[in-house]
Amino acid sequence: MSADQASPADVARPPDEVPAAALPLNPRDGIAGVPVARERDSLASLTVAPLPRTIAHLALPAVASMLLMTLFATADAFWIGTRIGAAGLAAVSTSIFWIWMLIACAELVSVGLTAVASRRHGERRPAEAARAVGDTLLFALALGAALGLAGWLSRDAMFGVMHTPAEVTALGKRYLGTYLLGAPLIFGFFALDAAFRASGDTRTPFVLLGVSVSLALALDPVLIVGLGPAPALGIAGAAVATIATRGLAFTAGVALLARRGLVRLGAPHARTILAVVRIGLPTALTGVVFSLIYVALTRITTRFGTPALAALGVGHRVESWSYLIGVGFAAATAAIVGQSLGARMPERATRAGWLATGYATLAGTAAAIVLLTLAHPLAAIFTHDAAVIDEGAHYLQVASLASLFMGAELVLEGALGGAGATLPPMLTSTTITAARVPLAAWAAVRWGTTGIWWVISLTAVGRGVAMMALWRSGFWKRTSS
Repeated sequence: MSADQASPADVARPPDEVPAAALPLNPRDGIAGVPVARERDSLASLTVAPLPRTIAHLALPAVASMLLMTLFATADAFWIGTRIGAAGLAAVSTSIFWIWMLIACAELVSVGLTAVASRRHGERRPAEAARAVGDTLLFALALGAALGLAGWLSRDAMFGVMHTPAEVTALGKRYLGTYLLGAPLIFGFFALDAAFRASGDTRTPFVLLGVSVSLALALDPVLIVGLGPAPALGIAGAAVATIATRGLAFTAGVALLARRGLVRLGAPHARTILAVVRIGLPTALTGVVFSLIYVALTRITTRFGTPALAALGVGHRVESWSYLIGVGFAAATAAIVGQSLGARMPERATRAGWLATGYATLAGTAAAIVLLTLAHPLAAIFTHDAAVIDEGAHYLQVASLASLFMGAELVLEGALGGAGATLPPMLTSTTITAARVPLAAWAAVRWGTTGIWWVISLTAVGRGVAMMALWRSGFWKRTSS
């Protein structure tokens, strides 16, 4: 058959010399594929359409999804801070570092699956992408259950190592323990979100998350305070609201994946799981180390009392608005980079990374201006404690510098993950972040909490500059997924 007579699927199939490492699945597995029209439309959007439109098409729903999560986290902190008090806010602030560790492990699944499945879609192998999603989904549920149980059994040690006050420890153990019981649902949601994004669809996970967050916003005060017939669960109610609604979104998402042919369940292939772990593990380790570093920073901050711990939590809640905008652009860029490399278009992948970084940096600049000018009103949203408000506002003003470089760090780290090149950013980011511990200990002695806040901000700037250098080097174009 001549080239003119070849079917689109035959023409699009990669040549035989594609490295074996890039093809972890057997093309003769007999998996039902995604309908041709949908696959062609998705690929046209990500590999052919103008980049500004492509980035906007993918990033805006992803950014909206991240902002919805932040909206709930903000409301969560509001109810805890105003109904339970500074100790409750400090309890969530210290628990969140261990939750970050759990989420970092879930990122192993998300980053690995995004790279593998998007590359298969870019190579016009939708059946293999669907099988990769099915294998990873089962792996995610098992991993979430194992880590959630391990964490639940280790709660005493988790808070003991931070030397938190007794009241903060008691509240934190209730909140964190409840959250850990729902870990499988959290991991499963990360896997299905990656499956949709790898196919070029960020709207569906946005809708799922929107429904989930809307329900959680309604449940949060009901379960915390005990409105109507609901029991007053206190701080544990906030975790229950998160887990229950995320579980509903996960169940609906799996049904949609199956209807669209984007998932195929069966006995997991070890090759698929190993490929996902190989790509996602460096990113997960980065997050785990990051969380452990913050545990160490918490011990340093504890000497300044509950207001300082609560202020750290307030700062993170407010920062998360600009942070998650960067995460949304990163999610979109990872899918574009993965499909562009699968379609043999490395220059398009390069331009996508820089263009998305520019968009995220504009948002970061706006955030920096807001943090500088409205620090006190923002901190006052979460608490009535004057000491916490003053310290939280001080943190936010110092953090405004980091907001300028946050977009570069997040977008380009996500772009490198989409290319399957996760080890160099992991080593770079971890090294810079680890420097926070000795630097903060030194700075705290000389300048108190001001020294700690500046160390956090300046090292964040360093990570952004480092990611720009890695992306510019171009080594990631030679990485297989």
